[in-house]
Amino acid sequence: MAAPTGSVRPIEDYALIGSTEGAALIHRDGTIEWLCVPRFDSEAIFAALLGDRSHGAWQLGTPDPKARFSRRYLPETMVLETTIETDNGKALVLDFMPRPAVGGTHELVRIVRGIAGQVEIAMDLRLRFNYGAWAPWVIREEGMIVATAGPDAVRLSSSIDLDNVDFSTRARFDIAAGQSVATMLEWFPSHQSPPLPRDPYALLQRTISEWESWARSCTYMGPHAEVVRRSLITLKALTYRPTGGIVAAPTTSLPEMPGGVRNWDYRFCWLRDAVLTIYAFSGSGFHDEASAWRWWLMRAAAGAPDELQIMYGLHGERRLTEVELDHLPGYEQSRPVRVGNAAHGQRQLDVYGAVLGAFDAGRRAGLPDMDKVWPLQRAIAKNLLMLWREPDSGLWEVRGAPRHFVYSKVMCWLAFDRMVASATEFGLDGPIEDWRRARDEIHADICQHGYDDATNSFVQYYGADRVDAALLQIPMLGFLPADDPRVLGTIARIERELLENGVVYRYRTDSGDADGLPGHEGAFLACSFWLCDAWTLSGRVDDARALFERLLTYGNDLGLFAEEYDPAAGRQLGNFPQAFSHFALVNTAHTLAGQPGGVAEHLADGSTR
Repeated sequence: MAAPTGSVRPIEDYALIGSTEGAALIHRDGTIEWLCVPRFDSEAIFAALLGDRSHGAWQLGTPDPKARFSRRYLPETMVLETTIETDNGKALVLDFMPRPAVGGTHELVRIVRGIAGQVEIAMDLRLRFNYGAWAPWVIREEGMIVATAGPDAVRLSSSIDLDNVDFSTRARFDIAAGQSVATMLEWFPSHQSPPLPRDPYALLQRTISEWESWARSCTYMGPHAEVVRRSLITLKALTYRPTGGIVAAPTTSLPEMPGGVRNWDYRFCWLRDAVLTIYAFSGSGFHDEASAWRWWLMRAAAGAPDELQIMYGLHGERRLTEVELDHLPGYEQSRPVRVGNAAHGQRQLDVYGAVLGAFDAGRRAGLPDMDKVWPLQRAIAKNLLMLWREPDSGLWEVRGAPRHFVYSKVMCWLAFDRMVASATEFGLDGPIEDWRRARDEIHADICQHGYDDATNSFVQYYGADRVDAALLQIPMLGFLPADDPRVLGTIARIERELLENGVVYRYRTDSGDADGLPGHEGAFLACSFWLCDAWTLSGRVDDARALFERLLTYGNDLGLFAEEYDPAAGRQLGNFPQAFSHFALVNTAHTLAGQPGGVAEHLADGSTR
């Protein structure tokens, strides 16, 4: 059962289940410690992940201290199967979140099946709304329990007897071979009457069928296909089906270093992911997802193309006010716990390249109706003609002074490069010569001010004495050839300064002015995959393949990756699972396999150089 307050429960011990609208995290012992419905960014009903059981959790397991647990996803699905073995028997727990009902009801289903002998099962449900702050008003109905708090209500229905004790709902029963017990938690708006509960067993079969049907569209057939497919399924689970937006992660405030302050809310959609999203989905056969993301991107940007934000809400909301939840102690005492994200107000010029690069990739992938996006692309490019010379906060959202970050300038170059490519190759109208001049001017500016002759490498920002792992994308984006001495020198310096124990750090945080924040962080997994890409493009394929295979071992037993990894402690860090890590994994797999779909392949296909 759940560990006491203060004990270490590693991030990699959790599993994700989701409905493509909301999500939950389940510990390997069968305790659900995080649940956000009806949306990924809703106020959590279970928040023990950032505190303890008093902040909401749903335990379902055995009280036997000698029990053995193992788990897996049912093949090609997001249905989690946990096996419980004791000296007396064996049972399975199936956890899943089906597609929401038409009336707006969102369900979380838990089915216990007896496999052999007899296993004692104990359940303890503690509902705490508003991130663990509110204990709901609970009433008992026939065979059900209904809990209400403000705008939210949930109904718990089960085929076993339920007791209310000390503000929790409990049950204890034995499951024998051949028996099955289903328990279902349904969220609905508190001002509405919920429909009759759906059949949990029928929902299980339908959910399995829907996931299997979706996974069959995958076209990736290269090495490590199972890991790649699992990453794509995870990315689908992080997609908000009503709009096509993709959350960076389904969690908030999982720390980049336990006990530190680098704790952020990632339940929003980042524009930096735009180009990687198109590449990963369209290159792997999932054109509907690539198209849905494209339309989300268009709608989010269309409201104010002259004021692109770095992130938006699931429906394209622009205000993502950041607040701190003082009542939560945080994961391993990592405070503050934040909801919302103040970085949405930063200027990051790299998003212009991400957006225009994504639209160009969508056009090359054959997504329908791309002509409707061209006027928006022109408006974004027109604004960037005036903005690209300005400093910004950079890809990594540093909370220090704005600077002329080299990666941001490279992405500005990519924006105009892709506009020239789209216009010339698809017969689209626009001031092509203006875009070409801006592209060439930015290229020269970067080479003059962002490159250090003494170290033969590009640097993090103009005048800096350090490097940034984002510079590994220079050859991947086509800014310079992979065999250019300046590129090779940059890769070599990143290896010396940022590569440690097989993982790459974004940048060194040793200096007090590195990013305006105290403390340190783990190595960034996406950057580690980028090193594989850079090595592959520069001819070091064997090194790239060896690193890629090593990185795969840093995922958990279910193939899920957080944002970062601590090689010293051998554990994952940051919000989990992280879309950026999984997108990078998929694209690196394509690049290593030499299959169509990798980032470099897409850009090379439309090169204007």
